Amino acid sequence: MKKIILIGCALLITACNSSSNKKSALIDKEVNKNNEPKIVNNEFEKKVSIYFGEDLFTEYLYFEDYYKPVLYPLISTSGKNLTRGYPIDPKPGERVDHPHQVGHWLNYGDVNGLDFWNNSDAIPADKKDGYGTIYHKSVTVGENSKELIAVSEWKAPDGNLLIEETTRFQFSQVGTNRIIDRTSSLKAMDNVDLKDNKEGFLGIRVARALELPGNKAEIFTDANGIASDVKVLNNEGVTGNYLSSEGIEGGAAWGTQARWMTLTGEIENEPVAVTIYDHPENIGYPTYWHARGYGLFAANPLGVEIFTNGESKLNLSLPKGDIITFKYRILLHSGTKQSVEEIESFTKF
Repeated sequence: MKKIILIGCALLITACNSSSNKKSALIDKEVNKNNEPKIVNNEFEKKVSIYFGEDLFTEYLYFEDYYKPVLYPLISTSGKNLTRGYPIDPKPGERVDHPHQVGHWLNYGDVNGLDFWNNSDAIPADKKDGYGTIYHKSVTVGENSKELIAVSEWKAPDGNLLIEETTRFQFSQVGTNRIIDRTSSLKAMDNVDLKDNKEGFLGIRVARALELPGNKAEIFTDANGIASDVKVLNNEGVTGNYLSSEGIEGGAAWGTQARWMTLTGEIENEPVAVTIYDHPENIGYPTYWHARGYGLFAANPLGVEIFTNGESKLNLSLPKGDIITFKYRILLHSGTKQSVEEIESFTKF
């Protein structure tokens, strides 16, 4: 996999530097209050950086190394990185499994029989014809200078365009909470079938500290049987625990339905939490949760057959030209342990 260096100064200029051929633009010059997002597009490095004041919150990365655009890292108001570093910036003691799980993303494991979820450099060349890729098309800032609008294309290995995705990211900060409101509209550019599959849909790969403690070595395999060996890791500093809106905790949360799911823990003795909220307008609300102890935190409304052990099915089909929209909120909290009432107070978006 290509080594990507994501460290450097954002260039706050509006004109092209012809000597270096670097295009970097401050999209929003006026909004620079600590609780207002500042958005910087660096076209040369193919990333958009979102700041609150001088502090980085996240970056929209649209280079093709990870077979989809992603948000990485996700940083709390206190400066804690709540996402796993690997494969972009590996940290000591992290798992190095599932290289396709990068920061925050949205994709799916069965689109017309193609696996968009698991695609990575780890897939052998002779298997690549079974995987799809999401290509960045464009990115712009919204009129209120607080949101990012990204367009991408879901393509088959032969280049056939299956889905055009238009996503609006809205960024906000309330006290010690940072919020991403994501609205993703998928337009079928061909007849598209999204067969029930556990590999989806809206995902985050969290930092090691937010994993659930475990005591055994594991081998993780994707939907196509490709294995990743994971060495035995100790539980020092591993503090994660899931809690759903329905009161289900820990590993038992996997495969259950809930309006929201929070993942709590501590990083350097500070309480932190990541909460994902489903929206009542989404198909399959309340969503099922593909929430794993090893650090994958995902909402998947489309894996009904798997999560119900075959008792129900969805198998979503979109005729050419149809559009389906998904809305989610991601909340990063730090500094205190949130009550259920506090979590519930952010459900309206």
